[in-house]
Amino acid sequence: MDPKKFTQLDTVIHSKIRLAVISILISVKEADFNYLKKTIGTTDGNLSTHLSKLEENDYVAVKKAFKGKKPHTTYAITKKGKKAFSKYLEFLEDLLHFKKGG
Repeated sequence: MDPKKFTQLDTVIHSKIRLAVISILISVKEADFNYLKKTIGTTDGNLSTHLSKLEENDYVAVKKAFKGKKPHTTYAITKKGKKAFSKYLEFLEDLLHFKKGG
């Protein structure tokens, strides 16, 4: 396999926390911040940083509202995020099927 092929790996997704977020959001309509934090097992600051990176790249959409007087933030995967995740999985499949010399 050409080592340059690894540069095709989506570095926005290829992070433990961001991969976890995308993996959760691909299977639900939306998830709130606390659900993601609890499910992934990370801190507020760490999750916030990774969600910002996903939002900057238009992989997730953010909806901010209030529940009573408390802020409530939810996240959903975008079309671009779904496409990027699909390409990421295809790349991993290619790696799994790679045969030396073939």
